[in-house]
Amino acid sequence: MRHKVLEVFFGFSMLAFGAPVFGHHAFEAEFDLHKPIKLTGVLTKVEWVNPHVYFYMDVKDASSNITTWQFENSPPGMLRRGGLERNMLPLNQTITVEGYGAKDGSKNLGWINTMHLADGSTITLMTPSQQAKGNQ
Repeated sequence: MRHKVLEVFFGFSMLAFGAPVFGHHAFEAEFDLHKPIKLTGVLTKVEWVNPHVYFYMDVKDASSNITTWQFENSPPGMLRRGGLERNMLPLNQTITVEGYGAKDGSKNLGWINTMHLADGSTITLMTPSQQAKGNQ
């Protein structure tokens, strides 16, 4: 009987502690390396939260209509270890970003790799391969 109780406890423990692993998605699950994007717009918001940092950018199209794009990258801790701090991000300034579009064709959603700032500097964020190595 004691072994049965331990087996049940172990089973529930695996479910409880394993659930967060299943909830996290990899780059390949959401974004497509075959859909590179490059956009210029105004960085309006940064959400420096787990499990990913989110960047929001207003982009004008040819008709001057503004569309808000959402980009994501790695967790804050990984970006900090890579040298990026929250105060380095130029809110309300025009930037150009490079990255990848959503795999499912969602409009206005992407993974950001590089930010080209108005002053000519470039911030390189974690690439998908760097993120995969960091999540191991």
